[in-house]
Amino acid sequence: MHFLDQAKIFVRSGAGGPGAVSFRREKFIEYGGPNGGNGGKGGDIIFEAVAGLNTLIDFRYTQHFRAPRGHGGAGSNMTGAGGEDLVIKVPIGTQILSEDKEEVLADFTEVGQREVFLRGGDGGRGNASYKTSTNRTPRQHGTGWPYQEAWVWLRLKLLADAGLVGLPNAGKSTFINAVTNAQAKVGAYAFTTTRPQLGVVSHKHREFVVADIPGLIEGAAEGAGIGDRFLGHIERCQVLLHLVDANDTDVAESYRIVRNELEAYGAGLTDKPVVVGLNKIDMLDDELIEALSAELAEASGADVIPLSAAAGTGVDWVLDRLIEAIGPAKGAPVSDADGEEPIEWSPV
Repeated sequence: MHFLDQAKIFVRSGAGGPGAVSFRREKFIEYGGPNGGNGGKGGDIIFEAVAGLNTLIDFRYTQHFRAPRGHGGAGSNMTGAGGEDLVIKVPIGTQILSEDKEEVLADFTEVGQREVFLRGGDGGRGNASYKTSTNRTPRQHGTGWPYQEAWVWLRLKLLADAGLVGLPNAGKSTFINAVTNAQAKVGAYAFTTTRPQLGVVSHKHREFVVADIPGLIEGAAEGAGIGDRFLGHIERCQVLLHLVDANDTDVAESYRIVRNELEAYGAGLTDKPVVVGLNKIDMLDDELIEALSAELAEASGADVIPLSAAAGTGVDWVLDRLIEAIGPAKGAPVSDADGEEPIEWSPV
């Protein structure tokens, strides 16, 4: 399935049906009077967040959504049938933006969340409703209230508890493959990851979602490389895992490049808790690992966890730190669910 996180669509609610002009005609009844019914209400445009979707690709092929209008009224005071509501299903994490992308009109963060985005027009009045003591045979009727329409942007921000950031080839995809069943593509070249990946981690009777996004390079905020558009998918994360390749020429500079791009993007990404990992240590000796970890710790001001996602070294330490930053699961007591002691580790 192709991944698409932005789409522009046109939506229109249904117009109200016209009221009827009708008069009662029955044998032996001398004065029948008006009996035209009201028109039916037009259909609403409703957005609903559903589980099982993680892309907006469907909106690439269907971009116009129009709810049916209400039916006209009829004689015998019969109200016209209303137009059916049009329900547009979107993934969890979808935002509806104005056409100029300046205003967030709706934000869907929970399964089953429904929002009436455009209301259908009310039906017009039939001539029976215009009858008065001085106007016993009205012939006027309402034509029904008009529809509402708009061009809007849909923007998907994946919902994840933890987000992976780092330069290209920092080992983010290898890490998410090691701790989840995401099966992200791994290659020995830059930008192997071209679209965000989600995976569910099960660790110590806890489950949480990890998001892997394409790597950042210097100047990403100005469009270098793939740019920074995918950073929107980690805006909702509670913690970031910043992976640095131990084989980089300057691990401190690698850390600063990514942090500068996060700061340039904004949206509070640099204010989030961060776990710093020195990845790919399986081919290095202990002395070099210690020196690189100390250099990275000085640059980041945080404890550094040496790890190798490919070999599994230090991965449990990282997961422990992520769970600690995410906090207890909703509805769970603030304690270790399994009663186990946390794994001891010694940050450098």
